[in-house]
Amino acid sequence: MLALIQRVTSARVEIEGRVAGEIGQGLLVLLGVEKDDTEAQADKLLQKVLAYRVFGDANDKMNLSLTDINGGLLVVSQFTLAAETGRGLRPSFSSAKPPAEAQQLYDYFVRQARASHEKVGTGEFAADMQVSLTNDGPVTFLLKS
Repeated sequence: MLALIQRVTSARVEIEGRVAGEIGQGLLVLLGVEKDDTEAQADKLLQKVLAYRVFGDANDKMNLSLTDINGGLLVVSQFTLAAETGRGLRPSFSSAKPPAEAQQLYDYFVRQARASHEKVGTGEFAADMQVSLTNDGPVTFLLKS
């Protein structure tokens, strides 16, 4: 399971002109699900996302987590993160979990996030989404479970 996390001052997801999810300060998580990913890996990745120290403390050092600042979490499915890009000029998605199974794991991740954190927004699995954000820093990390 892959999570591209971006520290943001704000982020939102729109689908067909309506806002599906939005947050103020926090983390935008683009979530990719690979073939062998499990609920246990989703749990581990979520705990890492919530505890990853990417926000500045009083000395402007990255010592605070999303939980510490009570920031927003915006989770967006992003199957292209699971692409194999090492060969050729076209990505291969053979390492991605099939859509129905990937959606189950994405939905599980979101349910667990909502059970663990107060401010959680989402996109919509497999929808054509427009994601806008103001990346703070910019600060972006790729986390793997």
